[in-house]
Amino acid sequence: MKIFVAGGTGALGGHAAIHLAALGHDVTVGGRKAPHPATPMATMPFLQGDYVAGDYTADRLRGFDWVVFAAGNDPRHVPQDADFEQFLIKANHEAVPAFFAAAREAGVKRAVQLGSFYAQAAPELLAGNSYIRSRLAACEGARAEGRPGFDVISVNAPFMVGTVPGLPSAIFEPYTQWAKGIIPIPAYAPPGGTNFMSFRSLSQAIEGALERGEPGKAYLVGDENLSFARYFQLFFDAVGNRATVEVRDEELPLLPDVAIPQGRANAISYEPDPAEASLLGYARRDVANAVAEIVAQFG
Repeated sequence: MKIFVAGGTGALGGHAAIHLAALGHDVTVGGRKAPHPATPMATMPFLQGDYVAGDYTADRLRGFDWVVFAAGNDPRHVPQDADFEQFLIKANHEAVPAFFAAAREAGVKRAVQLGSFYAQAAPELLAGNSYIRSRLAACEGARAEGRPGFDVISVNAPFMVGTVPGLPSAIFEPYTQWAKGIIPIPAYAPPGGTNFMSFRSLSQAIEGALERGEPGKAYLVGDENLSFARYFQLFFDAVGNRATVEVRDEELPLLPDVAIPQGRANAISYEPDPAEASLLGYARRDVANAVAEIVAQFG
């Protein structure tokens, strides 16, 4: 199939693009900037654009059989001079459905919207968090654009763990340096935890959704429920640091409280539906493998 991956220059979209290309698909990646030259995505056709600005029109998407949308905006993408909530409304409530409407007009047959797990796994957080509401709006709005002959499926993912060859990481490179003792922060983690999933498992789930997903369905995917202490211990173990990551009820600079929507000391735990996990065909118990790959790349 001829596949366009919006957000294919980033980590999750890039990993999915590499995975789909390895299966023999003809993959084009899209993003605001060209792929990092050291990554495999740099060898793929590139379609520059910003979906928030409406750059991906039907004319530009024409000719693709399938689309993967991995370009959703989160708080990191909000410009400093922008109104936080209004930007997210524009980016997720409005621009995401508009992108899928353009894909339908272009003749795309199947599309996957990569979303966030919070609204399905912890719906009680919706009332107090405009970001989570915006991700739910993107998920529902994208699927609402589906019609006979244009199937839209959402894959909603938890905390992601992994790496793309050659791609720097502002998250996992510091984690590795910390575990090696290069960043002078004590070995501790805040209480609480969440569900984690590897890049590899997510790319497999995206593949499964394209191949076998039920039109209009929102799949809650995930792998392992871990405390934050157990998660960070994987990094220390992988680099050979024998320190034990202890639990402290204080903010960790490498995982600030703003990145824990459920609140410090709380956990979001769930098991994905076994039938859905089987249908999508993604690997389980893969988080430690992903950490090992991160350490091999950044260590």
